[in-house]
Amino acid sequence: MKTNYIALSVPIFFILIGIELAYTFYKKLNYYRLNDSIANLSQGIGSQLVGLFMKSVLFVGYMYIFQHWRLFEIPNTIWTWIVLFIGVDFFYYWFHRMSHQINALWAAHIVHHQSEEYNLTVALRQSWFQGWFSWAFYLPLALIGFDPIMFLTLSSFNTLYQFWIHTRTIKSMGFLEYILNTPSHHRVHHGSNPKYIDKNHAGTLIIWDRLFGTFQKEEEEVYYGITKPLASWNPVWANLHYWKDLIETAKKSENINDKIRVFVKPPGWFPAQLGGFQAAPEIDAVNYKKFHTESNLAAIGYAILLFLLALGLGSYLLFSFDKLSLSADILIATFIIISLLTCGALLEKKRWFVAAEAVRFLLGFATIYTLYHQKFNPVYLGVLLIFHVAMLIYYFLIKSSYRDV
Repeated sequence: MKTNYIALSVPIFFILIGIELAYTFYKKLNYYRLNDSIANLSQGIGSQLVGLFMKSVLFVGYMYIFQHWRLFEIPNTIWTWIVLFIGVDFFYYWFHRMSHQINALWAAHIVHHQSEEYNLTVALRQSWFQGWFSWAFYLPLALIGFDPIMFLTLSSFNTLYQFWIHTRTIKSMGFLEYILNTPSHHRVHHGSNPKYIDKNHAGTLIIWDRLFGTFQKEEEEVYYGITKPLASWNPVWANLHYWKDLIETAKKSENINDKIRVFVKPPGWFPAQLGGFQAAPEIDAVNYKKFHTESNLAAIGYAILLFLLALGLGSYLLFSFDKLSLSADILIATFIIISLLTCGALLEKKRWFVAAEAVRFLLGFATIYTLYHQKFNPVYLGVLLIFHVAMLIYYFLIKSSYRDV
């Protein structure tokens, strides 16, 4: 039986985020902004939802090779687990490195790098579509003959390890800096400073970067984010914007070879007629400014409720996906995504928030009706209905003063 270690770890993630938030608030470090944190966590919710629908399809390749083409019968021993741990980490390095060096892969991975902050919520800022190709990098392990459940377990723990390194509160870890991927190493990886770009791709062990020439020590101050800031809290746009850029560049390219190169060359590559390669610009520390939007208390409160609703239903779906009908799964997931979308629109003061929120309410009542027929706990269903009606009342208050939010 497969265990979703990522889903089981969600409460621990939020406890650690709460501890870091309290510490940084006490120390007046300003490492957190509400709008940025909601955007980061929204990406994590969306990534898990998309993963629920794709998990079986994406794993079938590994299973097929293991069942039909594996070269060895490998016993389940402690040495097998150790060797597989090293193998998973090794192939993760190459998947991660290629995700920074091939435009079509970067178009998915870029989501994880968009935040201009660096805190534990950034660890949960994950692409919705990266899983569609990342599995292919691990197929050699299936060919060798490593058990699929062992692989899934160690792959999950490789991902879990990387949660805690998304922090600025831990500066250096002494001799462990030579062996492990640490917060200092990973801060470099998230930097948009030219000297930090495409460095430190490690998962757990930093030795791969040291061996293959991609290691960079943390030196001057790190400026986080991507070289062309997203400047949006919209979770859907965050997953699509770079694809739009690539398609537009391909359309402008004059020959078919250049149109193809747009997708397989590294970020920054352009055909000669469009100016050629464009290197990352140096950081202008004097004029540097993070994307930020101001909201009044009413809008902030409403955005928090939208996010909590999406988080609660998302958590429910993680553990109930296989128990519900496919139509119910799709409806609930759609309602969650639209809730996250309208949350971002509210924080950005988008004009279409009002209309989108009206649609969301209709979907919300449809979701409640569906959950009723899916034998959802009646007490929780009642709470959800009351919550939804209360938000409807709150919505009309927001709507009447929306120009001022």
